[in-house]
Amino acid sequence: MKHASAIDAQALSRSDTPPALAGWIRCAPGAPYFETDAGAVWTPVGHNEAITWPNLAPLYRRRDPAAVERHFAALAASGVTCLRLMLDYSQVRHRQLETRCGRFSPAMVRLWDDLIALGERHGIRFLLTPFDTYFMVRRWRAHPYARANGGPCRSPRAMFTCRETREAIIARLRFATRRWGHSPAVFAWDLWNEIDSFYAGGDMAVVHDFVAEVSAALRAEEMRLHDRTHLQTVSVYHPALRERPALKDVVFRHPALDFASVHLYERGSIDHPRCSLDPARATILMLADALEQCPPGRPLLDTEHGPIHLFKDRHVSLPDDFDVECFRRTQWAHLASGGAGGGMRWPYRDPHVLLPGMHEAQAVLAGFLPLVDWQRLRRAPLGARLEVHEFAGLACGCGDDRQAVICLMARAEQGGRACTLEIAGFVPGTYDVTQMNTVTGVQETTRVHTRQDGTLVVLAGAGGPDTALAVVRAAVQD
Repeated sequence: MKHASAIDAQALSRSDTPPALAGWIRCAPGAPYFETDAGAVWTPVGHNEAITWPNLAPLYRRRDPAAVERHFAALAASGVTCLRLMLDYSQVRHRQLETRCGRFSPAMVRLWDDLIALGERHGIRFLLTPFDTYFMVRRWRAHPYARANGGPCRSPRAMFTCRETREAIIARLRFATRRWGHSPAVFAWDLWNEIDSFYAGGDMAVVHDFVAEVSAALRAEEMRLHDRTHLQTVSVYHPALRERPALKDVVFRHPALDFASVHLYERGSIDHPRCSLDPARATILMLADALEQCPPGRPLLDTEHGPIHLFKDRHVSLPDDFDVECFRRTQWAHLASGGAGGGMRWPYRDPHVLLPGMHEAQAVLAGFLPLVDWQRLRRAPLGARLEVHEFAGLACGCGDDRQAVICLMARAEQGGRACTLEIAGFVPGTYDVTQMNTVTGVQETTRVHTRQDGTLVVLAGAGGPDTALAVVRAAVQD
């Protein structure tokens, strides 16, 4: 007889709800960005949520599903297209997907049924990772895979080396795709949150083998069930790349993975910023480092960042207005540095939700995206190609010989004064240059001709403190 609070995977592995959100997501064939399988551009605009945080918690046991419905409607209105979520969240009890290893909680499965349906109705997709590894490690004895709790694994340090545990991880992912993988609301699988040799007893070869085996098993199950596969990645805590460089081969270049995702944290600048330009500058530098490691055609995005030290160690949040400015500048730094979308903030606030001004910033970013032909943009940092004159602040950009995305973030002393940009390396001709105020979303387009050497000269930055520019070769050349 089955326990009242847990039933087996086979009994739950079905769904009769037809998807309303059209199209799965794939990598664009000609550029390191994303598109639907119908060939329409798709860009991840969003952040991290968790099933125990205020916006989603009312869905557990359907305590207030209408409140969560309203939240999804508001997200969609703000241009949000993607949320990153963990299948369970171990900070509190009774939110484990499995009550025992291999036995799935009906309440949690129903919660995920409802979340997938919400995503379908509101056009929001999910980047899903199987475990909340942070609290899993800290509360290991309560985890269903822990030997002390009847599971197969003696320690989180042995999760990749223990054969029975590895099979349980694969079984969890197989269950997830049997239950929810039919849905286009699933953007991709993050096979492991912040992958590290810690889970392999320090053996990086085991990490590489773990990704290969889990990826192949999940793809085989998806091909059997759906005749196609969702995209796959693994995320990494960026400071770990400096301490263990061999991780770069797994995160950026593993042949089984489709795109690269990093968690952008850095002591001081992001973890506890003093100036709103600090996290933007750190984002530019860390993405440049990541792009050097990433194959040219592979999409790259930040899937977690925020002031972790301030929140976790000092138990405070950044002041609201300052945090909104940090958020806004960080997302533009991410986009203009070659990242897909604006990056995905972890709230680090009390309560654990984004501020309204952050959602307004997401909406402005979403309004900018159609200005660029992402399916043909071959991103590369502009570097020396970009010169900015008479400007006090931070400038960054990426592009190729026909398009560019640039962001100017001014210091207070700039005072709204215009500056001059020189962008070299374009195919000579005529370009449409759209400037957007990243605070208000107001935009203006002008047509500009390059010099004979392909250098474009643009007067920019007079409309506000921060300006984003989309430079696209005009369809009809004069």
